[in-house]
Formats: sequence, C-alpha cells, structure tokens
Amino acid sequence: MSTQTAVHESTDTPHVGAATYIQIAVILFVLTGLEVALFEVAHEAGASGFPAFLAAHFVEILLALSAAKFWFVAMFYMHLKSDTRLLRWVFGLSLCIAIFVICGLFILFTYNRTLWWASGVWK
Repeated sequence: MSTQTAVHESTDTPHVGAATYIQIAVILFVLTGLEVALFEVAHEAGASGFPAFLAAHFVEILLALSAAKFWFVAMFYMHLKSDTRLLRWVFGLSLCIAIFVICGLFILFTYNRTLWWASGVWK
C-alpha cells in the first residue's frame, strides 16, 4: 500500500449506514407532516387562540421548518457532513447570505405595508 493511499484512508470519515438514512427520512417525513398540519390548523375558519397565533406567523414557521428540512438534506443526502471543512464553510456562508437577503425582504415588505399607498387608496 502506498503512503498516499494510507494517508487518504486515515483522513476519510466513515460514511453513515442505511439506518441513519432511514432515521433522516423519518425526520423529514415528520417535518413535512408538521408543515401540512400547520397549514390545516392555521387556515381554520374563525380560529382563535393558538390557531390564530399560527395563522399570524404562518410564513415564518413554515420557513423555519423548511430550513430544518434543507439542513438535513444538505448534511446527510448531499454528504456535506463528511466533506472537508472548507466546503462546509462555503456552503454555510452562502446559506447565511441567503437568510440575510430573505430577512431583509421580509422587513422591506412589512415596512411597505405600513405606507399610505398600501392602505387601499389606489383601488
């Protein structure tokens, strides 16, 4: 065995087994079920209390659940968990930039709704 092969084998992290992939699939299934349940509960007619809270924060909760699903898919099915640290940083930095842009758009559109022309003057 050459030295290069021995070094490569010693730095390689072991890949996860089938049981881990099944666990991740179950977690993704549960998160998807939560998203569907969130939609059903938040859009009940005449809801008050907790369903009204869910309806008021529907988009934010749905984005958080989607981000959790994205993290699981990226880390395990795209094998980023076992990739080099540099690739994880590049991917993570890009994800952080996307999160900041989306949050900035939320702030911009929320502010835009409070302006005088958003009150229905133009109808």
